[in-house]
Amino acid sequence: MQSFRTEIENPVVEKDIIELADKIAKFNNLQIDEEKFRSLRLARGVYGQRQAGVQMIRIKLPYGKVKSNQLRRISEVSDEYSRGRLHITTRQDIQIHYVDLNRTPELWAELERDDVTLREACGNVVRNVTASETAGIDVNEPFDVSPYADALYKFFLRNPICQEMGRKFKVSFSSTDEDTGLSYLHDLGYIAKIQDGVRGFKVMVAGGLGSQPRHAEVLYDFLPSDKIIPVMERVLRIFDRFGERKSRAKARMKFLLKDIGLEAFRELIEQEQNAIELKTVAIDADSYVPSTPVSVDTPKVEIKDQAAFNLWKSTNLIPQKQEGFYGIGIKVLLGDFYTDKARLLADLVEKYAAGEIRLTLRQNIVIPFVKEDLIPYFYQELEKLGFVEAGYNKAVDITACPGTDTCNLGIASSTGIAEELERMIAAEYPQYLENQDLVIKISGCMNACGQHNMANIGFQGMTVRTPEKLVAPALQVLLGGGNLGDGNGIFADKVVKVPARRGPEALRRILNDFEANANGKQFVDYYKEKGEKYFYDFLNDLQDVSNLTQEDFIDWGEEEKYVKEIGIGECAGVVIDLIATLFLESEEKIDNAKEAFENGVYSGAIYYAYQSIVNSAKASLLAENKKTNTHASIISQFDELFVSSGKIDLGASFSDVIYQINKYAPTAEFAEKYIKDANVFLQKVRACREAETAVVEKTI
Repeated sequence: MQSFRTEIENPVVEKDIIELADKIAKFNNLQIDEEKFRSLRLARGVYGQRQAGVQMIRIKLPYGKVKSNQLRRISEVSDEYSRGRLHITTRQDIQIHYVDLNRTPELWAELERDDVTLREACGNVVRNVTASETAGIDVNEPFDVSPYADALYKFFLRNPICQEMGRKFKVSFSSTDEDTGLSYLHDLGYIAKIQDGVRGFKVMVAGGLGSQPRHAEVLYDFLPSDKIIPVMERVLRIFDRFGERKSRAKARMKFLLKDIGLEAFRELIEQEQNAIELKTVAIDADSYVPSTPVSVDTPKVEIKDQAAFNLWKSTNLIPQKQEGFYGIGIKVLLGDFYTDKARLLADLVEKYAAGEIRLTLRQNIVIPFVKEDLIPYFYQELEKLGFVEAGYNKAVDITACPGTDTCNLGIASSTGIAEELERMIAAEYPQYLENQDLVIKISGCMNACGQHNMANIGFQGMTVRTPEKLVAPALQVLLGGGNLGDGNGIFADKVVKVPARRGPEALRRILNDFEANANGKQFVDYYKEKGEKYFYDFLNDLQDVSNLTQEDFIDWGEEEKYVKEIGIGECAGVVIDLIATLFLESEEKIDNAKEAFENGVYSGAIYYAYQSIVNSAKASLLAENKKTNTHASIISQFDELFVSSGKIDLGASFSDVIYQINKYAPTAEFAEKYIKDANVFLQKVRACREAETAVVEKTI
């Protein structure tokens, strides 16, 4: 387990992995509280799963780009530490399951050999930065967003301002106004634009799905590309300070903006202007090295089924802006594929394309830079791997989260019903193999990892209870959602809830009605015209639970009777802090600040000092049984309870002391002073706590 200590060249990565190994050892020896340990491992991509004693590992793959050598490395790791199955997520990550916690440092070290990271794949951090899977090849894009997504990802990885936020933070890039990156449902979404010859982005803020979906608002109609990183830094600072921390259900950016409004949010952003070190960050797109297609002779190919080949070409080929090249879309059922196929795919694209694949938001794969005359050869080779199913990104291409297969929060099976619905559509509605209008998505619970509430037709895992109090798996049917482009979208309406076994019949009725009456309209438009009640009326009888059969109590993909089992979610990793632990953490943050200062990273040093100060104040408030929901409330309460009352003398208000962070530029002089302030403050609050504890003990 310790071999990675000498094999990792990057000292920063080595420190990360050694820290994880040390924390695991302390956790096993009962030296670390379970909730504190959860926070640390989540930020390292280590996520608990439904089955006890094993972990899901989320591998962070920015904007879905995976080189051939990286895909081979991931496959080796999956074979060695997992079960050889790779799962593509709706955020362009890869997940592997059933991993022993104690082996995760080794696993991470192996991945880093090919520059693949777990860092900040989970937890209350900036999650994987996603982008249109056709970035760099899209015929309609004003420019390739890949260099900008890459630069933003690297800037905020390990950045102290976003290591301990109240909740996760999601960012996307869209190549065109089609908004295939789905900006409207992200915390920050960037849509590529050019204005007066300048590259930039339309910026959307505070969107989200979950149980309470919220459409993002326009923060900027146009923001020059050299401003996207500074603006995001200011947004993160505001979210870190004012975002909810106690109630997980209200801790996302969308709730903060809903509470204070867009204009007040903009004012807060402007107030942070002086605090950030870099007012502009020019991104040198020309220095970004895209993958280069190989030059190779075309092998001879004999297509055995020309009709199947022609259908595949009509649904799975993506014209590129580069003349003579195409992207190939691979439909991956439920996002699951295995390492034997992954290795052969890596070899194929390395030898005959550009040595990379892109993972998509719909859990598929795109191979860019395939020469037109090599398309028959790729079809032949992909057919050997089972990767030539027609219908890429079409109605038969259903997105689904893992649901009850592995997720703690899964209520009903999403993968089982997805397979059944795909089978039904292929058999009964073959015309939808080529239909791009219908988007069907499924989530196993309300958290919407399968993005069901933005789909044309969505299903959410639930339960129903019979008059006899028996519980059966169910599906909420949602209709009318969709992506309208350029940052605009519609969230689906909840129409009916039906026993899960009636899901196919519900879809069958919806499609039959659509076929008979839509007259060529898009589903979004047809649903808007007819309205929720119209669909409710012809689906309502499916809700009746007084006549369930034995089969209705067995979920899709299962053989045994359904039992509702919901564990504790880990997406947020909300931490339960102990007072003594918080004081120790404050010391650690001061040490981090000093280290950053020595390295000349003054903005980082200042933020670590800020975290130490607010952490110390939080400890004091918890000792008084006060709520510590946001940093802003911690600051105001501390002033009232400790400074105004005279318990602690700071020579100024606590607000004045701590809010120096957004009043002074991040210079060496200010950083040095602020670190000293943090240290003095920690000593004062500790002394106050010790004095109060001594009085209590004396009284007892």
